[in-house]
Order: sequence, then C-alpha cells, then structure tokens
Amino acid sequence: MVPTGALLETMLPLLTVLALLVSVATVRRLHRPERRWGDVARSRLVMGVPWGSLVVIGLVCGVYLLVQDGLTAFDDPVTIPYRAYSYFYPLGMLTASFSHAGPNHLIGNLSGTIVVAPIAEYAWGHYPTGRDEASSGSWRTDPWVRALVIFPLAVVGIGTLTSLFALGPVIGFSGVVFAFAAFALVHYPIATIVGVLGIQGVLVTLYRALQTPIGVYVAESSPPTAPSWAGIAIQGHALGFLIGLVLGIAVLRKRGLQPDPLKFWLATLLYGFAQGLWQIYWFGSEDTFILFQGPGVLIVTALALVITLAVTASRRPVAPRRLEGLLARVRRKRSKSSVERSLEIAHAAGNRATATTSRLERISALASAERSRGSGRLSAVDQQRAASVVVLLVLAIVAGMAIPVNLFVLADTTTTADTAIEIEDYTVHYAEGVENELTAPVRVGPLEDAVSIESSGVIVASERRQLWLESVPARQLAFTGEESVVVGGPGWRETVHVERTGWEPVGNDTVYRIDLWADGDDRQLAHESNGSRADVRIDNRTVTITVEDGTFILEVESLETDTVETTAMPEDGESTAAGGLTFDRDEGTVYARSDGTRVAVASAETYD
Repeated sequence: MVPTGALLETMLPLLTVLALLVSVATVRRLHRPERRWGDVARSRLVMGVPWGSLVVIGLVCGVYLLVQDGLTAFDDPVTIPYRAYSYFYPLGMLTASFSHAGPNHLIGNLSGTIVVAPIAEYAWGHYPTGRDEASSGSWRTDPWVRALVIFPLAVVGIGTLTSLFALGPVIGFSGVVFAFAAFALVHYPIATIVGVLGIQGVLVTLYRALQTPIGVYVAESSPPTAPSWAGIAIQGHALGFLIGLVLGIAVLRKRGLQPDPLKFWLATLLYGFAQGLWQIYWFGSEDTFILFQGPGVLIVTALALVITLAVTASRRPVAPRRLEGLLARVRRKRSKSSVERSLEIAHAAGNRATATTSRLERISALASAERSRGSGRLSAVDQQRAASVVVLLVLAIVAGMAIPVNLFVLADTTTTADTAIEIEDYTVHYAEGVENELTAPVRVGPLEDAVSIESSGVIVASERRQLWLESVPARQLAFTGEESVVVGGPGWRETVHVERTGWEPVGNDTVYRIDLWADGDDRQLAHESNGSRADVRIDNRTVTITVEDGTFILEVESLETDTVETTAMPEDGESTAAGGLTFDRDEGTVYARSDGTRVAVASAETYD
C-alpha cells in the first residue's frame, strides 16, 4: 500500500501543472486580442520561438552540469577555478559569467533569464528588415543565423565583458541578466518591469512547489553571516545594466524609435530599486559592513533621470537660446575688443585714415563672426547627446574601477601555516588574521589602509591560476564544526575536509584545533589556538586549557606556590588529576574536584 504522504508528493506537482494549463487555456479563450499571441511572436521571431535565449539557457546549464561537474554533484559543483580572479587567469575570466556557486544561484539567474532574455531577443528581432520582405542574402539578415548564432555570440561577448570589468572574484550569470533587462527596458519598459517584478517570482515559486510540494521546516540557529547585500556583486550588476542600456539605445536610435518618457522613467526607477542597484557597500573592521543606503538611493534616482533623457530627450539644446543671448549681451557690455576701440579712434580721425578704417572694419567683422560661433557652441549640444555622454562616462567609471583589482598577481603561495594541503597547483591551509591578498593591487598611497582587509579561515591559493580565496570563513567553521572545500578544473575534482574541535573554559574564550585532510589521506593538524583560563578558582588554584600538538591539556596553577602541573584532557567517563585537583569528564563537561568541592571548568564546543 502506497503511503498517503508519498501519494501527495507525487500527485501535487501533477495537479499544479494541470491547474496552470487549465488557467492558461481558459484565459486564452476569454481574451480575444486584435492579434493573437502567436502572430505577435512570429512577427519578430522565427516560428515565434526565442531560439537564441534557449541556446543561451542551454549553454549556462551545460557549463554548470558538465564543466562544473554539477551532473555528478548538483548541490556541490566545482566553483573555485571558475571565478574571475585576474587578467592573468584566462579560464576564470572566460567562464565566470556562465558558472554558478550552487543550485539556488543557478535557478535564480535562470528564472531571470527566462523572463527578460526573450523580451530582449524579441526587441532585437530575427527579421531586421521585416518578416514579409525578401532577405538581402546577407548572413547578417538571415533569421536563423541571427537566432542561433549572432544572438548567442553577442551574449557570450557581453558575459566576457562583465567578467573582464567586474570587481573580482565574481561568479554568475547575473551581470548578463541585468544587460538583458536594460536592453528590454529601453524597448518595452512596462512589459519588462511586469516580468521582473511579477512573472520571475511566479516562476521561482512554481519551481519550488514542484520540487517540494510539502516541506517540513524546523526553526534552527544559523551561523554568523554577512548581510545578504554584502554577498552581491553590485558593481557587476550595474556594469551589465549599463552595457545592455548602451546597446539598447544604439538599436533604438538606428531604428528611429523612442519609448514613452514617463513609462520608461518609471520602469527604470522601479527596476533599480527592486533589483538593489542602490546597495552600495564597503567593508569595515572585524566583520563589519557599511551600507551607503542614502547615497545609493540618490545615485539610482539621478541615473534614472539621466538615462531617461539619454533615451527619450529631444534634440533641443542644453542651454536655452534666451540664456545664450543674455550671456552674449553681457559679454558685449562688459568689454569691447581692442579692434572695436581702434575702429572708433580711426573714425574719429576722419578721412585721413580711410584705408586703416577699412582694414579694421574687416577685422571687426571677422571677430564678431568668431564670437557668434563661440556663443553658439552651447546650442550645438542637445539634451539627448549630453545625457548619453553622461551614461557613457558612468559606464567607463564603473568598468574602470575593476581594472586595478583584476591586475592581481599572486607571486608566491608560500604559507606560514602549520600544515598545508597540496593538490595539483592548489594550496589549501587554515590561517587567522592574514592580509587578504585580493586587495594588494589597490593598496597605494591613501588607499593603503582603506582597502586592507584581514581574513581568517580556510584559504585556497594557486599561483598558476592567480587565485587567492577565503573559502570557509573562521566564523562559519566555528558554527558548523566541519566543512569541505572542492578544488579542481575541467574534468577533475578533489575534496579537502576541515574540522574544528574545541573546549570552552567557563567565562572565557574557546580553545580549539583545526584539522585538514584530503579524500583518502590522513588527518593533519592545521592550527592550534592560544590557551584560555577558566574563570573559576578552586582552593586558590586556577585551571587553564591549552592545546599542544593536537592534544588538549589542563594546566593547574597554584597561586600560593606559583607551581604549574599539567594533565591531558580526560576521555568521556574517565578522570585524571594534576596540581591537587581531580578532573572528571561527564557528557562533554569537565569538572574539577577538591576536598568535596566540585566545579565545572570547561565544556566541549558544540556545533550545528
């Protein structure tokens, strides 16, 4: 007999899909537009299908499943070698925009692509000269070539640009998704914003409902993590958005089209806020993050206006002609040229200087013409052109800030850690309070202290790949107790395990050890913390916990004689003695006994 829960798990996804299909069919019968949906789609797309978008989605999925080995371990793909670390690591630069950190990252970007990529492809069109017109015979105008070759190649080019000029080490297709959205906004602002704010959420919810029809969730604690916005490549998102915007404006002007200014401004503003382009942040000290929320909102608001002007503004001059004329009269009243003064003197001299007067009049006429040309320069700059220059300038600034970081060169992977795991060209070790090597290219002059960041945790480095990464932060390991790091490359992967074991003295800091080992190898001691004294006193004695060569030690110090005796941490259910104290270990707690007094001095560190 099939359990009821299993039956529901099977039937609910089918019922959900059936309900969706019935809804679409019913609404289609009720809705009778002037042109059918299929006719609208076929007017710009071959067979009404966004083939280019499907090819791109297939490319992204192929990279995740085959290159990142997601086919073997869907929840744990190889990510470390496929980030954009440096210009001197081409593999990362070429693959970063099409790789993903995990299944949730992949699904999030694919849902955005499914919504905005077809709109962008529809705006670009497979039929540039019209569906019913004869093709010129050029491969550039062939619908199938445009659908299956040109559009995917353009996406690959945009993805490569977002890798080359994004602040590394980035990974993910989101920069390209933002480019799709900007291109679509320029042509169809309302349809795009409805898709981003509504349909994308529906797709994600539908996917999760089909994957887990009924979920059971238990409230549990979580490790100390950075705010959600601190893990987002805001600069990469802004870069992709600006690239898509510039391309969209170019296509729009080539076709002589212009969207409604109000709709476009509103859609751009909503998109910037909804997609978090205002979340400008920087790093402080000791796991502190600074969010420039007010300046970010101001920048997005101002850019929405500038972008609207660049797309929809008229060819009217930046400076009104009345203002220009007023400035010209002020200049004339303020001073007269030396030529004009000489001309007045010559007129006063009468007929004796007729020839000189004639030459001066010609010079005066030339000077007046030159002033007229100079005063008209403001008229030559129209609002649309000025706003477009500002957009290009912002794009140059956003892209240019990544160049120093991406010039990163890792000269040496030598580490001072106790133990390092060597796998091919990778070095994996644990360290605390080391300087983050990724900030090295920009630590110049006044920026030396501003961008100096310390890292603690599992560090992965590779000189050949110009790679340096804090793969597992120390605070995360302190919460979970054990983690794994996957290294590798095309066609291979290896896993390195890390485990933390610690004891917490009463009222003081934890004493712990870190072990590292690769699959199939023996465990190696990678790090030992400093000792820590329990905040208790028994018969004028103190107890300090230390770790030596991986063994936890109890140090008993007599405050009367200044003598110190040590003993190893007892096993569970056993006892040991040192310095006149007896230590009992009972279910993860160590007690000290003396003359009938029994006090807890330490407990084993627990993990979630």
